[in-house]
Amino acid sequence: MYLRNAWYMAMWAHDLPTNALTARTLLGEPLVFLRDERGVAQALQDRCPHRLVPLSLGTYLPSGRVRCIYHGLEFDGSGACVHNPHGNGRIPPAARARSYPVIERHGQIWVWMGEKESDPARLPDYHFLEAGEGKLLSVQDHLIMDAGIDLIVENLLDLSHVSFLHEGLLGSSATVAADIMLEQGERELTVRRWMPGVPSPELFDIVLPRKGELIDMWFDMRWQAPGALTNDVGATSPGGDRQRGYRIQGAHILTPQTATSTHYHFAAALHLPPDHDHTRNAAIGPELSRIRRYAFEAQDAPIIQAQQRTILNAAPEVLTPILLDIDAGPVRYRRMMAALLTEEHSV
Repeated sequence: MYLRNAWYMAMWAHDLPTNALTARTLLGEPLVFLRDERGVAQALQDRCPHRLVPLSLGTYLPSGRVRCIYHGLEFDGSGACVHNPHGNGRIPPAARARSYPVIERHGQIWVWMGEKESDPARLPDYHFLEAGEGKLLSVQDHLIMDAGIDLIVENLLDLSHVSFLHEGLLGSSATVAADIMLEQGERELTVRRWMPGVPSPELFDIVLPRKGELIDMWFDMRWQAPGALTNDVGATSPGGDRQRGYRIQGAHILTPQTATSTHYHFAAALHLPPDHDHTRNAAIGPELSRIRRYAFEAQDAPIIQAQQRTILNAAPEVLTPILLDIDAGPVRYRRMMAALLTEEHSV
């Protein structure tokens, strides 16, 4: 089951051109995205109601319409068939592709997948990804992981793995011992890790004057149902003021493609302290993007995908993993999602 009455990120805004059709499978459903004649993003079910051919195989017309490749029926951004080139041109009332509410904000395109009326107030806030003074932005990136969304959320809510899987890059043996705190809201959960007096990893070596110097570091990860996560990672001199340290706000936005594959959208903003040496800025942004892409694609993805394969191939009796203290965040997440799914699907 999916939580359907919620916003899911479909893509970065720059991935939806003004003169083309873009196909995405979300929650197991094929969708086609386009911009209407005003440039406003639209989402339709990727299926012509005539012979069920994917509309994404068709043609984007300058009027903002979609022409089906098979028989030339044309649909507007609302999904209504507006032109039938055959016979007397009659358009049957059922000649309509389902349309989905869409919001474009902060460089992201979000779609509401449920039957209930969409609620803009539930749209996650990623305003920190907007350009501004005092910060550097990474690239807006995307990959597909061949694993279900739950495994990826659990990976992000348990950052103790950073000390091992991302050793040297994001953490080290010194970051294993951390103070962990959980904060739970109605539809959100935050896991905080505080690691004082540890050597700086490569993530912060790109901005600090001396590599490997001792720092106080924090990793906070906030999850908002169903798949929007934000991490707040920072470093300051031991005992220093957090407001004068380096701080990275990262977006990890997950949308199920299927039950066992997930769209993973990510980007980050590096907030610079007042005494930062801006002559190095041109190199820092690309390095931040490289490190994040490498960590997620080359380190996280193979492990999470191996987990998924194990789960798919294992007998049911071996699918009850042991629990450690570090699993508090993932366990709480599972309970919260189960409650939200029960609430939605029991109505």
